[in-house]
Amino acid sequence: MKQMKKTGIMGGTFNPIHCGHLLLAEEARQFCNLDEILFIPSGYSYMKDTAEILDGKTRISMTEKAIADNPFFALSTIEVERKGFTYTCDTLRELKKLHPETKYFFIMGADSLFTIETWKSPEEIMQNCSLIAAARGEKSELEIEKKADELRIKFKAEIIILPPRQIDLSSSEIREKIKKGETIRYMVPDKVLSYIKKNHLYQTSMENGGK
Repeated sequence: MKQMKKTGIMGGTFNPIHCGHLLLAEEARQFCNLDEILFIPSGYSYMKDTAEILDGKTRISMTEKAIADNPFFALSTIEVERKGFTYTCDTLRELKKLHPETKYFFIMGADSLFTIETWKSPEEIMQNCSLIAAARGEKSELEIEKKADELRIKFKAEIIILPPRQIDLSSSEIREKIKKGETIRYMVPDKVLSYIKKNHLYQTSMENGGK
């Protein structure tokens, strides 16, 4: 019997993509012995304020540059190309239809375990993939494990908790630093940093040309 391909899904607005995303993806790949990680920049998210979110084409370009040197990382534009709101259940359904022989693992912050039941069709999400949760935020390891157990029982979900690692990076912090003219070196990959500078992204006043 042929073994199923194991693919991790790393979704997000990636506005911009940063080193925390890449480190989480690589740790999930190694810990769960995944064959690849699929980075999927989101389309029109119903969960976020879109005022500061750059267009899909720009976020795809940054993601492409960020993952270019890792042979285990791949890019999917499936959500940006889809019209209307982006829903995880729709993405998983589409991926399973395209690649029925692949087992999918959805990578998320452990804080999302506490909100996933408010997402569209949470039962379908947990039927179509396993969840890989990275311990972060204010929740303790005990609280995270307790919530994971609740979801396992309620949805028959497979949930894997990654060993805790403190990575205090966020795209919103990076955007704020750029607006203030502060350095974001080592927070994003060098190619992404160059792209942001070249295209004067996230600056308050584009007319001024930026730094």
